Amino acid sequence: MRVIRICSIALLMIVVAVLPCRVRGQQSQKLDRFAMQRAHLMLQSVYDEVKDHYYDPTYHDVDLKASYQKYDKIMDSAQSVNATFRVIAAFLQELHDSHTFFMPPQRVNPSTPGFAIEMVGDQCFVTRIRPGSDAAKKLHVGDQVLALDGYKVTRKDYDPLYYFIQILSPAPTETVAVKSLDGAVRQETVQSMWRTGKAVLDLTGGDGGDFWNIVREGEQEDHLNRERTTVVGDVLIWKMPSFVADQDMVDSAFSKARKHKALVLDLRGNPGGAVDTLKRMVSRVFDHPVPLYTEVSRKESKKEIVKPKGRPFTGKLIVLVDSRSASAAELFARVIQLEHRGEVIGDRSAGAVMEARHYGESLGMGISINYGVSITSANLLMSDGKSIEHVGVTPDELMLPTAADLAAGRDPVMSHAVEVGGAKLDPVAAGKLFPFEWPRL
Repeated sequence: MRVIRICSIALLMIVVAVLPCRVRGQQSQKLDRFAMQRAHLMLQSVYDEVKDHYYDPTYHDVDLKASYQKYDKIMDSAQSVNATFRVIAAFLQELHDSHTFFMPPQRVNPSTPGFAIEMVGDQCFVTRIRPGSDAAKKLHVGDQVLALDGYKVTRKDYDPLYYFIQILSPAPTETVAVKSLDGAVRQETVQSMWRTGKAVLDLTGGDGGDFWNIVREGEQEDHLNRERTTVVGDVLIWKMPSFVADQDMVDSAFSKARKHKALVLDLRGNPGGAVDTLKRMVSRVFDHPVPLYTEVSRKESKKEIVKPKGRPFTGKLIVLVDSRSASAAELFARVIQLEHRGEVIGDRSAGAVMEARHYGESLGMGISINYGVSITSANLLMSDGKSIEHVGVTPDELMLPTAADLAAGRDPVMSHAVEVGGAKLDPVAAGKLFPFEWPRL
């Protein structure tokens, strides 16, 4: 599958081993010889994949070999498993590319901080809190997040900071500096929630093995990321969580939309997904061929033209985006703008728009350590000749929820979008349309 953004890793090994996690805040210990050797081999395999597959043969004027050699020497000073991951990640970040990044081995004991944060405009807020967590005792939805573990939270640094704290170096606690609705500033130390796992998994499928647990986790993920629709007046509202979607589902949603005067397509929080889904979406809202983008790869430049498929939806189209709308979601919104097909409302999008492929790697025989690397395979230029990588989509109408809106559970953006579509929906009712569900621990 060609993907824009991130594709999940298929579990093909019969037995999988996962590296143990050393967390921030613990005393560092020298890695043994075998662990250090594994780290160097990981870095080398990542270098080889980038060298062979990165879309720009000049690597944005980075001397890739010299950079690899530099970080290979830095690796010798790593004092923990997490530190080795940070070295590999830093090597890839030399390219300053949103879709080229290291995917470390799965954690034995995965954690969650018990709260979610999000950039709204240029400010960061607590947007969700898991019931029963330590965060529920110390934080409030609508708190403005000023710093995480001593790092100032800005829009520019949000993604790298989140990647460092939650992916590369998860810790048993997070220190959060916040400002309350009343303006008071405080600092809280929030305990993370951990799930005990196994270092070695049995994927043979036998009774009592781990295979069926993984199947159930996949089913839960599908449920949490399901497509949802509802109708208000003569407006269909479609919550689309990602572009990893069954094409029959896309066709079904547009079949529903054709029965209504307007469609509000909610792409807020949508991280992107499959090219085929993107093309299917575009083919359902135009009655003529539309230039999607020009794909600029290492070997060629190729225009992607999407032809209409079946009877298109011709009603009023309103697309919602926010700071977490990325990749395919941004491409769809930008095409709608460039072709003057509808109105885009919300926050400026993530500016993470490239085409990437995932490369799975493993070390060891029988019992193996699995990791991966996402590598950009093409830059994507819109019909105006511009890339929206690091730029994002600026909405036709910039509209942001306030801290008070978040705290009260109001969704003024959805409420306004429905009104643009010709119906009425109270902001409080809008905030209750698609309740968030936390995954089981």
